[in-house]
Amino acid sequence: MLRAAKAFKSLKLRANDGDIGKAKEFYFDDKFWTVRYLVADTGGWLSGRLVLISPHALGTANEAELVLPVELTKKQIEECPLLASHQPVSRQYEAQYFGYFNWPTYWNGPYSWGMIPPMDTRSRYLEIAKNAHNNENVRHENAWDPNLRSTSDVTGHVIQAQDGEIGHVEDFIIDDETWAIRYLVVDTRKWWSGKSVLIAPQWIERVSWKESKVFLNLSCETIKETPEYIPESLNRDYETILHRHYNRQGYWDDELAAYNTWAATNKEHIRK
Repeated sequence: MLRAAKAFKSLKLRANDGDIGKAKEFYFDDKFWTVRYLVADTGGWLSGRLVLISPHALGTANEAELVLPVELTKKQIEECPLLASHQPVSRQYEAQYFGYFNWPTYWNGPYSWGMIPPMDTRSRYLEIAKNAHNNENVRHENAWDPNLRSTSDVTGHVIQAQDGEIGHVEDFIIDDETWAIRYLVVDTRKWWSGKSVLIAPQWIERVSWKESKVFLNLSCETIKETPEYIPESLNRDYETILHRHYNRQGYWDDELAAYNTWAATNKEHIRK
C-alpha cells in the first residue's frame, strides 16, 4: 500500500507487549531511495536515545485501530545497540544493529534490499532474504556505503526544473511492502495556482544536499501539465497515467522483471 510519510504519524507503534510511541520521521538512503529506519517518538520512554526500527520489524498497519505493529518486544528495543540522539547513523552502528537482531543487511548486493530484488509480498521477501542471509554460498556483491537522509530534513527542498524552480518537497509517498519511496510530493503553490504533483526519485537528475535543491531534467511546462496529485485518488490507474505522461515504465514492471531474472538463477533460495 502507498502511504504518505506524514500519515504514519497518526499510527501508534505497537510492540509485541505494548505500545511504544508513534512514528516521528524516516531515514532513507540516497541511492535506492528506500526507507532504512522508522524513527520512533517514544515520549518519556528511552529519552535521549534515537529509537530506530528497521522495516524488517514492521508489520501491516491496522487501519481500524490506527496501529502499526512492531514485531519486537520492548526489551529487545531497549537492549539493542545504543545510539545517542545527536549521533549520525554510521555503518559501524548499523552492522551492530543488524547483527543484534540477526537480520540480513541491505548494503551487500545489487538490489535495494541487498541480495534480493523487490517483491510483491513483503512477508515472502523476508523469508527468502533470511534464507539467502543464512546461506554460506551466497556471494555478497556491490557493497555500498549510503548516506542516510531524514524525511524531515529533506522536506522543504526546492525542486529545480530545466528552466526554473517549480516547487518544494512537501511529503513522501512510501510503499509499506517494499519500503521504497515511490514519489516525492511537490507543492507548487508558491509558483502556480495551488497544485501538488508527484515526482518519482528515478526521474531526479541529481540532488544538491548542500543547496537543499532537487534537480530534474524536465521542463517547467511538462511538470505543470502533470496530473494533479489528490491523496484520495492515488491508485494504480493514476500511477499509470502519471508514468505515461513522463513516458516512463512503471516501477511495478521493472521490479517484476528484476525478480524474475533473479529467481531464474536462484531457485534454491525460493524453494527453502
